[in-house]
Amino acid sequence: MPLLDPTSELQKALAERILVLDGAMGTTIRSYGLSETDARGSRFADSEKDLLNNGDILSLTRPDVIGDIHKRFYEAGSDICETNTFSATNIAQSEFFVDDPREKGGRKDPEFFQKIIENPFLNELAWDMNVESSRLCRKWADNVGSDTGRKRYVAGAIGPLTVSLTNSPDANDPGFRVVKFDQVLEAYKHQVRALIEGGCDILMIETIFDSLNAKAAAVAVQEVYAEQKIHLPIIISAAVGLGGETMISAQKVEAFWNAFAHTHPLAIGLNCSLGPDLMRPHLEELSACATTHVSCYPNAGLPNPLAPTGFDLEPHHMEKFMAEFADAGLLNLAGGCCGNTPEHIAAIAKGVANKKPRGIPVVR
Repeated sequence: MPLLDPTSELQKALAERILVLDGAMGTTIRSYGLSETDARGSRFADSEKDLLNNGDILSLTRPDVIGDIHKRFYEAGSDICETNTFSATNIAQSEFFVDDPREKGGRKDPEFFQKIIENPFLNELAWDMNVESSRLCRKWADNVGSDTGRKRYVAGAIGPLTVSLTNSPDANDPGFRVVKFDQVLEAYKHQVRALIEGGCDILMIETIFDSLNAKAAAVAVQEVYAEQKIHLPIIISAAVGLGGETMISAQKVEAFWNAFAHTHPLAIGLNCSLGPDLMRPHLEELSACATTHVSCYPNAGLPNPLAPTGFDLEPHHMEKFMAEFADAGLLNLAGGCCGNTPEHIAAIAKGVANKKPRGIPVVR
């Protein structure tokens, strides 16, 4: 189906103000007090494994909850919300529906994952998750956008997977990989096609802890664009450790930008893993080298199981930090990751309102 390329529209908006992203889907889901029965619905009532922690499946079994979450984030001030598809690939969903061979003395390897890639049940599940999640988010983007007179956008969330292409899990065989690049590529292509079918405006490769996994996702996006003769803007966002390195591939921030600059992303950024205080020096480094827009959606501090959201920072804290980032000229897009509720996003939106967006460095 032909799709409008919203890139120029988004570029114009980004030149005028800092756009607001959404918050944490998982954190907000937990506030609804759902049960295992809710997660399963009728479609998955006979599942042999628990599904309550499979948040993406709720787009199929409790679309009322996921739709309400999108509505609340858009009403809180989000210009862009992500689809509920962080783990909506056949590879990631196999964790919930396929027996782990390691429990019987076997191992996960490319032969195992080839069966996952070819599994009809998992492929249908991944397709339905991505299409329906996109349609849900699209519905509320359009409804709230129409009600407020301000255009809202849908970003198709493409998560990092549960496997690594960079590292071997076997200390005695450093050359071994559980999965092949082409298998990861195929899983991501299936997801990208479904996100586009559901009506996304943007594709977001996010929470990158393994740059080679993300490379496969970026190749998948480009190949599907060529296949369907369309183009949607891309946002790329990494999760970094205290030293500013992607967790598994250990790529520092500037190297991360250099690795993905050729994809010409609408924005590149950092999310998850750290609170805004610890993320700031790495954001400063990225802002100094990236010749495109910069996004930032940190956790609400570090994990704290005694806090109501599981994280320390309250909405007013996030407002203060993100306002400071904006005043320092570090931001084009601002939001929140783990621990950030719609109330946090409302505070962030207030904090960056009327702030000048970061200027993009000119390459000479």
